[in-house]
Amino acid sequence: MTWKIIAAGKPALAFAKIGIEEYLGRLKIFAKVECHFVKIGPRLHERMLELSEGCHRILLDERGKSFSSRAFSSEIQNLRNRSFSRLALLVGASDGWDDATRSRADLLWSLGSQTLQHELALLVALEQIYRAETILSGTPYHRD
Repeated sequence: MTWKIIAAGKPALAFAKIGIEEYLGRLKIFAKVECHFVKIGPRLHERMLELSEGCHRILLDERGKSFSSRAFSSEIQNLRNRSFSRLALLVGASDGWDDATRSRADLLWSLGSQTLQHELALLVALEQIYRAETILSGTPYHRD
């Protein structure tokens, strides 16, 4: 399995940057991980879609589906069972997604009803992806 993380802008918040690096490193135990930070500006969404070509696209979006940690791990397992080997997580900028980009997603994923700053959203999403991978591998990280 390959996770392709595509985020708008390089993390600027020091604590978020450290956390993002931590969870990207942890994820590499379970899957191949690629990370792309796309410069915010014109054609941002287009460039992010280009980078995610050939992947099952998961967009963080407030209109998306919320999952418990176990349900999210089941979603990942279902994708694996359907032979999806490349998953792309797209984290947009503060303005969110336009309808055209949202329509190109395979899954809209909401982290909850609160709005998060996009670097924090990336950090939380990476932790949840890591948690899902540990659940699927039987590693004792998640506790019910």
